[in-house]
Amino acid sequence: MAKDFQQLEWNATIEDDLRQLIRLAVREDLDRGHDWTTAALVTGDRQGTAAVVAREAGTIAGLQAAPVVLSEMHAAIEWVPAVRDGERVFRGAAVATISGSARDILTCERPLLNVLGRLSGIATLTAEYVRRVEGTRARIYDTRKTTPGWRRLEKYAVRCGCGHNHRTGLFDAILIKDNHLALASEQNLSPADAVRRAREFITQMDAAYIDKAMLVEVEIDSIDQVDLVLDAGPDIVLLDNMRLEDLRAAVAHRDAIAPQVELEASGGVTLDSVAEIAATGVDRISSGALTHSARCLDVALDWLPVA
Repeated sequence: MAKDFQQLEWNATIEDDLRQLIRLAVREDLDRGHDWTTAALVTGDRQGTAAVVAREAGTIAGLQAAPVVLSEMHAAIEWVPAVRDGERVFRGAAVATISGSARDILTCERPLLNVLGRLSGIATLTAEYVRRVEGTRARIYDTRKTTPGWRRLEKYAVRCGCGHNHRTGLFDAILIKDNHLALASEQNLSPADAVRRAREFITQMDAAYIDKAMLVEVEIDSIDQVDLVLDAGPDIVLLDNMRLEDLRAAVAHRDAIAPQVELEASGGVTLDSVAEIAATGVDRISSGALTHSARCLDVALDWLPVA
């Protein structure tokens, strides 16, 4: 496999993103006040245990996020996961148990389930995309079409679904897209010229500021551009909204001219179309739907009887 973008695993940066999001969630729910319903009905010394249950089958993501949520909410709760992120569970499966202050469990319930449901929904949808391209060379990639503030968390969820991460942001790769090319054309620069200029830019920059091994990807939307772009030596060529016959032709040209360059298909990719796209022989298929169209997995909190 050619060079790839950074693939996200759970790390301190993701955890910091989550802490900032949970601070907003606390403000939304408590507004620097109190959970008055719980305070009115539940005594401060009441203890309890509850199970976090999947109401439907899916791929779980976000279990590593739960202790961070509870910590940020200063909850006196013990969290015990029953599965791991990335595991497939059946409807009715308990994915974790929480025990401790009944007041804290009730106050933390919604922020905790929101995180688990959102991330598990992304992991579940991603896993289905991956399943539909089994037996091909194609790998499923996410995009930057993510919820503001949630990008690293959502890309982590894609990884839990066995998908791959495209660039995290504008800082970690060069991706020459259609609007860059529209401006470049005013200077009579072709997509191939833009690739060469990007390579030259990386070479001239101080290594203290830029990764000299940074990936260079270029987007094209016409089969007529393939040969010239391949000759310029990008790491990846993004084939945008191309017909299946054009994708097959691009693969044939790549195999003959520059087999080291990877081809990425993108644009309007759906669960119904992804298998046919993968069968053309492309190496990568990217879809914003993994994150912007994923439905939350239904997870709930069920109180367990006192032993």
